[in-house]
Amino acid sequence: MSKARPTRGEYSFFLEIPTRWMDNDVYRHVNNVTYYSWFDTVVARFLLGSGAINLVDSPVIGVVVETLCRYHAPIAFPETVTAGLRVERLGNTSIRYGIAIFREDDDEASADGHFVHVYVDRATQAKPQALPALLREAAAALVVNVAER
Repeated sequence: MSKARPTRGEYSFFLEIPTRWMDNDVYRHVNNVTYYSWFDTVVARFLLGSGAINLVDSPVIGVVVETLCRYHAPIAFPETVTAGLRVERLGNTSIRYGIAIFREDDDEASADGHFVHVYVDRATQAKPQALPALLREAAAALVVNVAER
Protein backbone atom coordinates (compact mmCIF):
# COMPACT_ATOMS: atom_id res chain seq x y z
CA MET A 1 0.00 0.00 0.00
CA SER A 2 1.48 3.36 -0.98
CA LYS A 3 1.67 6.31 1.31
CA ALA A 4 -0.56 9.31 0.60
CA ARG A 5 1.04 12.02 -1.50
CA PRO A 6 2.05 15.02 0.61
CA THR A 7 0.60 18.43 -0.24
CA ARG A 8 2.20 21.89 -0.31
CA GLY A 9 0.42 22.84 2.90
CA GLU A 10 2.59 20.35 4.82
CA TYR A 11 5.79 22.32 4.11
CA SER A 12 6.87 25.80 5.11
CA PHE A 13 10.02 26.58 3.09
CA PHE A 14 9.97 26.46 -0.71
CA LEU A 15 12.50 26.74 -3.50
CA GLU A 16 11.61 26.89 -7.18
CA ILE A 17 14.01 24.91 -9.40
CA PRO A 18 13.91 24.78 -13.20
CA THR A 19 14.48 21.39 -14.79
CA ARG A 20 17.25 21.13 -17.37
CA TRP A 21 17.40 19.24 -20.67
CA MET A 22 20.11 17.01 -19.20
CA ASP A 23 17.81 15.98 -16.29
CA ASN A 24 15.71 13.83 -18.64
CA ASP A 25 16.75 10.25 -19.21
CA VAL A 26 16.16 7.93 -22.14
CA TYR A 27 12.56 7.40 -20.94
CA ARG A 28 11.89 11.15 -21.33
CA HIS A 29 11.38 11.92 -17.66
CA VAL A 30 13.67 13.28 -14.96
CA ASN A 31 16.12 10.61 -13.82
CA ASN A 32 16.00 9.51 -10.18
CA VAL A 33 19.45 10.90 -9.30
CA THR A 34 18.23 14.42 -10.06
CA TYR A 35 15.68 14.23 -7.24
CA TYR A 36 18.48 13.75 -4.71
CA SER A 37 20.23 16.79 -6.15
CA TRP A 38 17.03 18.79 -5.60
CA PHE A 39 16.81 17.47 -2.02
CA ASP A 40 20.38 18.59 -1.35
CA THR A 41 19.80 21.98 -3.01
CA VAL A 42 16.71 22.94 -0.99
CA VAL A 43 18.38 22.00 2.32
CA ALA A 44 21.56 23.89 1.42
CA ARG A 45 19.65 26.99 0.29
CA PHE A 46 17.65 26.97 3.53
CA LEU A 47 20.77 26.62 5.68
CA LEU A 48 22.73 29.27 3.79
CA GLY A 49 19.79 31.65 3.59
CA SER A 50 19.10 31.40 7.31
CA GLY A 51 22.75 32.10 8.14
CA ALA A 52 22.84 28.89 10.18
CA ILE A 53 25.77 27.46 8.24
CA ASN A 54 28.75 29.14 6.58
CA LEU A 55 30.37 26.98 3.92
CA VAL A 56 33.84 28.37 4.60
CA ASP A 57 34.27 28.40 8.35
CA SER A 58 31.34 26.97 10.31
CA PRO A 59 32.86 24.85 13.11
CA VAL A 60 30.34 22.06 12.40
CA ILE A 61 29.12 20.64 9.10
CA GLY A 62 26.21 18.39 8.24
CA VAL A 63 27.00 15.02 6.70
CA VAL A 64 24.25 12.97 5.11
CA VAL A 65 23.75 9.61 6.83
CA GLU A 66 20.39 8.57 5.36
CA THR A 67 18.19 9.39 2.39
CA LEU A 68 14.89 8.12 1.02
CA CYS A 69 12.83 9.12 -1.99
CA ARG A 70 9.36 7.91 -3.00
CA TYR A 71 8.27 8.63 -6.58
CA HIS A 72 4.60 9.30 -7.24
CA ALA A 73 4.37 10.95 -10.67
CA PRO A 74 6.85 11.72 -13.44
CA ILE A 75 8.41 15.10 -14.12
CA ALA A 76 10.07 16.11 -17.39
CA PHE A 77 12.02 18.99 -18.86
CA PRO A 78 11.02 21.83 -19.42
CA GLU A 79 8.80 21.81 -16.31
CA THR A 80 9.62 23.81 -13.21
CA VAL A 81 9.52 22.14 -9.82
CA THR A 82 9.15 23.51 -6.33
CA ALA A 83 10.97 21.79 -3.51
CA GLY A 84 9.15 21.97 -0.17
CA LEU A 85 11.12 21.58 3.06
CA ARG A 86 10.23 20.85 6.66
CA VAL A 87 12.02 19.47 9.72
CA GLU A 88 10.60 16.14 10.86
CA ARG A 89 13.00 15.57 13.74
CA LEU A 90 15.29 17.97 15.54
CA GLY A 91 17.79 16.04 17.65
CA ASN A 92 20.82 17.05 19.67
CA THR A 93 23.32 16.34 16.87
CA SER A 94 21.09 15.59 13.89
CA ILE A 95 18.20 16.88 11.82
CA ARG A 96 15.81 14.89 9.67
CA TYR A 97 14.60 17.05 6.81
CA GLY A 98 11.38 16.13 5.02
CA ILE A 99 11.34 17.16 1.37
CA ALA A 100 8.69 17.07 -1.34
CA ILE A 101 9.01 17.88 -5.02
CA PHE A 102 5.99 19.52 -6.64
CA ARG A 103 5.59 19.67 -10.43
CA GLU A 104 4.57 23.06 -11.83
CA ASP A 105 1.48 24.23 -9.85
CA ASP A 106 0.47 20.78 -8.55
CA ASP A 107 -0.67 20.67 -4.93
CA GLU A 108 0.28 17.00 -4.51
CA ALA A 109 3.93 15.97 -4.52
CA SER A 110 5.42 14.13 -7.48
CA ALA A 111 8.06 12.79 -5.09
CA ASP A 112 8.80 12.99 -1.39
CA GLY A 113 11.29 11.69 1.09
CA HIS A 114 13.80 12.65 3.71
CA PHE A 115 17.45 13.22 4.35
CA VAL A 116 19.23 13.09 7.68
CA HIS A 117 22.17 15.31 8.49
CA VAL A 118 24.42 14.49 11.45
CA TYR A 119 26.46 17.50 12.43
CA VAL A 120 30.14 16.83 13.04
CA ASP A 121 33.29 18.76 13.79
CA ARG A 122 34.55 20.30 10.53
CA ALA A 123 38.19 19.41 11.15
CA THR A 124 37.82 15.75 12.15
CA GLN A 125 34.42 14.95 10.58
CA ALA A 126 34.36 12.10 13.06
CA LYS A 127 32.47 12.99 16.19
CA PRO A 128 28.87 14.23 16.26
CA GLN A 129 28.56 17.74 17.68
CA ALA A 130 25.69 19.56 19.34
CA LEU A 131 23.71 21.70 16.92
CA PRO A 132 24.81 25.35 17.13
CA ALA A 133 22.15 27.66 18.59
CA LEU A 134 21.57 29.52 15.30
CA LEU A 135 21.11 26.24 13.41
CA ARG A 136 18.73 24.88 16.06
CA GLU A 137 16.70 28.10 15.96
CA ALA A 138 16.45 28.11 12.16
CA ALA A 139 15.49 24.42 11.99
CA ALA A 140 12.96 24.78 14.82
CA ALA A 141 10.96 27.18 12.65
CA LEU A 142 10.34 24.32 10.17
CA VAL A 143 9.46 21.55 12.65
CA VAL A 144 6.26 19.60 11.94
CA ASN A 145 4.71 16.66 13.71
CA VAL A 146 4.75 13.94 11.05
CA ALA A 147 2.69 11.63 13.25
CA GLU A 148 -0.32 13.85 12.43
CA ARG A 149 -0.05 13.10 8.68
